Amino acid sequence: MKTATTVEFSKDSRTTLDFVLEAEKLGLDVCWVAEAWGSDAPSALGYLAARTDRIRLGSGIIQLGTRTPVAIAQAALTLADLSGGRFSLGLGPSGPQVVEGLHGVPFAKPLTRMRETVEIIRQAFAGEKISFSGKAFEVPLPGETRPMRLSTAPNPDIPIYLATLSPKLLELTGEVADGWLGTSFVPEGADAYFTHLDAGLAKSGRKRKDIDVCQGAEVAFADNEDELRVLVGTRKKELAFSLGGMGSATTNFYNDAYSRQGWADVAAEVRERWQAGDRDGATALVTDEMVLGTTLIGTEEMVRARLRVWRDTGIDTVRLYPAGETLEARLTTLGRALNLL
Repeated sequence: MKTATTVEFSKDSRTTLDFVLEAEKLGLDVCWVAEAWGSDAPSALGYLAARTDRIRLGSGIIQLGTRTPVAIAQAALTLADLSGGRFSLGLGPSGPQVVEGLHGVPFAKPLTRMRETVEIIRQAFAGEKISFSGKAFEVPLPGETRPMRLSTAPNPDIPIYLATLSPKLLELTGEVADGWLGTSFVPEGADAYFTHLDAGLAKSGRKRKDIDVCQGAEVAFADNEDELRVLVGTRKKELAFSLGGMGSATTNFYNDAYSRQGWADVAAEVRERWQAGDRDGATALVTDEMVLGTTLIGTEEMVRARLRVWRDTGIDTVRLYPAGETLEARLTTLGRALNLL
């Protein structure tokens, strides 16, 4: 498996930069830069392109609706050039809370917007005159304007990764993308994802080997049972937030993903309690099995065995989120994980 991580520059950007530079020295293959509701990804990626030499860089993710498709293509082409061809474009629909609540842009029809965005971006990458008439986008708008092409050099080889969770978007990923950025992944429940991803691949005449399956998980090492209990307990609260606090009271793609992998009843009750303000009650419902199934937490032997399971399930790139309170601690955790691969 190849190795990756995801960083965000919203807080302590200098330490984040140091982490990426040291991760490159450790041999990490890819660094994705998130936006979420913090710092933007392209600015940070341009800075990293100037400071790194080997590591591949990617937007993980640029959120649909925050930019026009052509603006996304412009940023991607620029970053590919600045990095010497080391850039991958990661796109995702995000969710209604961020897209509508923060950006004030309608979230409706994410499947249509994703498909059309990719089509327009590929036109721009190819150096074509951009002309598109769809349900979400029309370029150029009717009137006196004519189709234009970007003045930057074409680069049709920039990989496009989609961060998707729902069945229809997973199918679209298999159909049109070069890679899948997944999350909330349980190897034992992988069919909840791969059934739809493979259906999309079949539509485009491809197989699983034709797409980079990139999955992420927190990695942390415990030397004894007491340490493991603390690590699992800490992660339970974070997972309760994902199940109950991410998205709105009725739309939570993380909750849906866990539900499809066998935890529908627990996920529903966690969301209900979290939305009611009972954060401790929601956290108490999260089981050890849920934490250990979706993370790389445990003793060194446990993590090594779990990595084998991920590889055998069909993961091509493992995205590691190393635990640690300090830069040194996070790098130590990352180094230990890389040594197990």
